[in-house]
Amino acid sequence: MTWHILGAGSLGSLWATRLARAGMPVRLILRNPQRLEAYRQAGGLTLIEAGQPAQYAIPAELPQAQTPIHRLLLACKAYDARSAVASIAQRLAPGAELLLLQNGLGSQDEVAQQLPEQRCLFVSSTEGAFRPADFQVVFAGNGHNWLGDPGDPRPPAWLDELQRAGIAHQWSTDILARLWRKLALNCAINPLTVLHDCRNGGLSEHPAEVAILCTELTELLQLCGQPAAADNLHEEVQRVIHATAANYSSMHQDVALGRRTEISYLLGYACAAAQRHGLQLPHLQHVQQRLLEHLQARGLPVN
Repeated sequence: MTWHILGAGSLGSLWATRLARAGMPVRLILRNPQRLEAYRQAGGLTLIEAGQPAQYAIPAELPQAQTPIHRLLLACKAYDARSAVASIAQRLAPGAELLLLQNGLGSQDEVAQQLPEQRCLFVSSTEGAFRPADFQVVFAGNGHNWLGDPGDPRPPAWLDELQRAGIAHQWSTDILARLWRKLALNCAINPLTVLHDCRNGGLSEHPAEVAILCTELTELLQLCGQPAAADNLHEEVQRVIHATAANYSSMHQDVALGRRTEISYLLGYACAAAQRHGLQLPHLQHVQQRLLEHLQARGLPVN
C-alpha cells in the first residue's frame, strides 16, 4: 500500500526517504504548484546520514490529485493539521489510516473529530532531524517512535514495514501517556529557552525555575489521570537538558527564524487543562504570559 506523506518538513522527509530506501511505494503531497515545481527542479528528497547524502526521486503531487489515499503520514505543524487534512479529505478511502506526527496535544483530537470514518493513529517521536536546505534532511539523532490508537489497542498489520525501513518504533497501548510526557518535557524546556535566549544547556543556570515548573506540571499530569507521565518528571527534564545541551529547542528555532510557534498545543493546552480542573499553576501561567508578550513584541502569532 502506498505511503502518502503530507508535510515535507524534517520528520516527514526523514520518514519518506527511509521508506523509499526500503523499496516501499511513497508519494509526497506538496501544498501548491510552486512547491511541486521546486521539488521537481531539486530532483527528489536528499537524506544525509552520517555525512553521506543519498537522493530519492519520490513521486510528488498536489492535494487535488485524484488517486485515493489509504495510508497517510501527516507530518505538518500542529496548527496546520486541521486545514492540511481538509485539503485531502475527499481523497481518503473509507477506513483509511492516518499517522499523526504532531507536537503537543489537541491537534490530534481536532483531526480525529474531522474524520470519524478513518482510523487516526497518534505518534510520539524522539528522532532528531533538520533541513540544511529545501528538500534535504539531515538525520541528526537516533530516537524512537511510539504509535498508538486511544480508541483501539490493536496494532495495524503494517508495522513490519517500519521495521524494514529501519524506523525504530513500538506499538503503545497507552499512547496518551507518551504524548502527555512529551508535552510536559516541552513545556518545562522550550519556553524557557526562548525567554532566556539560550541553548537547552543554558537552562542549567536556572535550576529553580525549571524545578518549580516540573512540580506544577507533575501536579497537572496527576490530576489529568496521567500518573505514569508524571513519574520522575524533574529528573528526566534534567537529563534531557544535559543530553541536548548544545541544541536549540524547536520553539527557540521557530522564534529566531520569525516563524509561528506551537504554543497553543504546548503551554496553551497545559494551561487550559489546568483551568478546566480548577487547578492554579501560577508559575506555568506566568511563563505562558511572558512568552505571549515576547511573541507579540516580535510580531509573531500568539496562537
